[in-house]
Amino acid sequence: MIRKLGLAVLFLAVGAMSAVAADFNGKWTADIQSRRGTQTVTFDFHVDGSTLTGKVTTQRGDTDITDGKVDGDNISFTQVMNFNGNEMKITYTGKADGDNINFSRQMGDRPATEFVAKRASAPAQ
Repeated sequence: MIRKLGLAVLFLAVGAMSAVAADFNGKWTADIQSRRGTQTVTFDFHVDGSTLTGKVTTQRGDTDITDGKVDGDNISFTQVMNFNGNEMKITYTGKADGDNINFSRQMGDRPATEFVAKRASAPAQ
């Protein structure tokens, strides 16, 4: 009896942990305000366990996501861009909120930019 109860509690605990983790897979879009106006950015996320990979697409083209991590409903990654031979790292941290991700983006010494990305499409099954 105690063994069955223990297994039931374990099953419920594992199920509850799975329900907490957000599904970041798929495409997300955001309109980000900058000094140059509004920039539309598309994120194409692929999650494998706690590892995040994918691409960030802007009007300048596609760049790969590096150092990507997922922890429950939190996400973080880096985008490395080159401007006239100078490397610029952009660090993103975010938290899922349904079909939105509340992001903060940090570029070099500039103040962080807050924005919301919205789910554009679910991942292919």
